[in-house]
Amino acid sequence: MNLAPLVPHDDHIEVIDQTRLPFVLATLALRTLEDCAQGIETMQVRGAPLIGATAAFGVALAMAGDAGDAALEAALARLARTRPTAVNLHWALARMASRLRPLAASTRAAAAWAEARAIHDEDIAANHALGEHGARLIAERAATLGRPLRVMTHCNAGALATCGWGTALAPVYVAHAAGIAVEVWVSETRPRNQGLLTAWELGRAGVPHALIADNAAGHLMRQGEVDLVITGADRIAANGDTANKVGTYLKALAAREHQVPFYIAAPTSTIDATCPDGAAIPIEARSAAEVQVVHGVDGAGKPAQVTIFAGRCANPAFDVTPAALISGIFTERGLYPSTHITEALA
Repeated sequence: MNLAPLVPHDDHIEVIDQTRLPFVLATLALRTLEDCAQGIETMQVRGAPLIGATAAFGVALAMAGDAGDAALEAALARLARTRPTAVNLHWALARMASRLRPLAASTRAAAAWAEARAIHDEDIAANHALGEHGARLIAERAATLGRPLRVMTHCNAGALATCGWGTALAPVYVAHAAGIAVEVWVSETRPRNQGLLTAWELGRAGVPHALIADNAAGHLMRQGEVDLVITGADRIAANGDTANKVGTYLKALAAREHQVPFYIAAPTSTIDATCPDGAAIPIEARSAAEVQVVHGVDGAGKPAQVTIFAGRCANPAFDVTPAALISGIFTERGLYPSTHITEALA
């Protein structure tokens, strides 16, 4: 998997502008704290692990200009405000704070850059490891079928959402590379249509897939067209309740009704041991414009948008899937029962 959503350079980071995908592959140079904060807020950078790494580099870029105590605290506070639900953001900021606060200002800039790079590199390694764990399950199930294993996913939890490999898609990529026949049902994931990013990724990797409307998921499960559901996560509570892109909960309910195994894939940085259960997870409410406006390209291939509704809209960006609906959670340390997920932190 050679997709690199974030590339560190000596004095900036280069990221893929995900708001222009899947129609245009373009990159952005983020050179300041504010560049990183705005990139996260506008979803040019998205996906919980990638948000965390970008925030870490945002702190490092701030320290390159002013490494004093006030500047450090201001950088941490600015980045903490960008997205409330993805715990990887706050995990990365806490790790940066723990590393930098004890240091003299004269040594903070170099230490900050090194720590951000470590977060970046560790995420890639963790995602590949959880992909290997998930691929073993895919291989076991595929061996009994005599046909490709059909995996359903939701949102984009591929390489674009991380520093590399992805979370929910990592087992698919590892299995595909090993020659295991696998196909993916890709739900569109309204209103931001991150499923288009998943389809774009899978197409680049040569993995067979089909894009479906979100509301087709239950029908496909009822018809026996889905063997396995794997999604990513933005926060996993201590009891195993899991927040992910809105629409995940409905897939988990349908999967339980039709005896389809439903798994979460996420690095341990997504586990929030301080959060007791799903009721304590903050759910981000985003702009009504995301529901009201559809983005795409026109007949000439140029970017275009269409307003489909001008009235009042509600736009909760995430929902919570109870642990009881989750068959297991893949982390870089292995597969865990959802109700014992904090054991992955031991």
